[in-house]
Amino acid sequence: MGQISSQGARMTSPVCVIVVGAGSRGENYSNYGSIHPERMKVVGVADPRKFARTKIQQQHKIVDENLFDDWLSMLEREKFADAVLICTPDRLHKEPAVAFAKKGYHVLLEKPMATTADDCREIVEACSQSGVMLSVGHVLRYDPNPFIDQYYGLYLLICNFILFFQVGFYHFAHSFVRGNWRNEDESCFALLAKSCHDIDLIHHWAGGRRCVKVSSFGCLSHFRKENKPAGAADRCLDCAIEKDCPYSACKIYLDRVKQGHTGWPVSVICPSSFPDIESVTKALKTGPYGRCVYECDNDVCSNQVVNMEFEGGLTAAFSMVAFTEELCKRKTTISGSKGELSYDGHQIRVFDFLTQKSTKHTAHSNIPGKYGMSGHGSADYHLIDAFISAVANNDPSLIRSGPEETLRSHLLVFEAERSRLENRVVSCGDPSQN
Repeated sequence: MGQISSQGARMTSPVCVIVVGAGSRGENYSNYGSIHPERMKVVGVADPRKFARTKIQQQHKIVDENLFDDWLSMLEREKFADAVLICTPDRLHKEPAVAFAKKGYHVLLEKPMATTADDCREIVEACSQSGVMLSVGHVLRYDPNPFIDQYYGLYLLICNFILFFQVGFYHFAHSFVRGNWRNEDESCFALLAKSCHDIDLIHHWAGGRRCVKVSSFGCLSHFRKENKPAGAADRCLDCAIEKDCPYSACKIYLDRVKQGHTGWPVSVICPSSFPDIESVTKALKTGPYGRCVYECDNDVCSNQVVNMEFEGGLTAAFSMVAFTEELCKRKTTISGSKGELSYDGHQIRVFDFLTQKSTKHTAHSNIPGKYGMSGHGSADYHLIDAFISAVANNDPSLIRSGPEETLRSHLLVFEAERSRLENRVVSCGDPSQN
């Protein structure tokens, strides 16, 4: 008798997966196989960093012959798994996604799909022509909180969405000033890297109505050389005034590891070893995460707003802000003709215009306690669970962010950024013509 997944689908044997990119996201998704070995088995990993791939190998007992420092070498082998988890850097998504799809692997692709609209289209086309499933890592679609889809009946007509994304002051400094997503030429623009999640949600909530117009404004504020305090050094370990700086690398990394916290973000800055006081100190002395936030090569927006008009007069406003206390939390207000829904990232409140009464709702994450993940919480777990169930049962309907809809929401992100760069309202074309 097969196992029953949390998606309610029957699974008769583990889905075999290979991992391309053994960083934070690759390790997180792979962890599902440790929790549910009856559902998923990691049988191969590719990563140029020996420490990263060896860590995955040891966790999942992968044989040496299935260990690769290059995904191209992995691709030369006969197909030896059902699916691939692609968790490479943003600019390295398209080529492996297309190649593994053509090889017959079902694909879980970390968001964003790719860094250009044409590359996104090519990925979708390759998966479609090869007849393989594509799940894009829009984990917010898998948030277990009883959200809008379950309360749609309250609204005879939804009129407006407001979504406010709080990045978090030290998270932004870590990822978008010092880290991998700081520079557009090396990664991509911030709206695509961090908030294609949010535009995807709004696009989904619009219920099939096409976005007809979009405008966007934003800039890089504060983290600029001209804002460097007098007396500040180029590195935090050498800085006489770092104690007065909320973005001090000593506070964000070294103080944490001294307190025994070795998870994110500390785990990210030591790519060749486990983080401890010695390795973190060395990383801050020589690596990118020890730099003064006012002396980095960052150029991506720290705040951005996007305004959208959909068919039928539905409007939406999205704001992404770096400078917040909350870390990766969303505040949402949805206004309809019968009521209003608000969500603060912790609890949902629904106010009914007819009864003039409000009700509050919470949800349990319902995941194994040892499945520690990022700020997305249990949504990461539910995403990988849905993908594995979809592959095991040949049922793409279990994937909430599949190829065509994801492509449309990505194209909307590119249009929003075009509006910001060109300083004008952009009329969105018919996606059937793209």
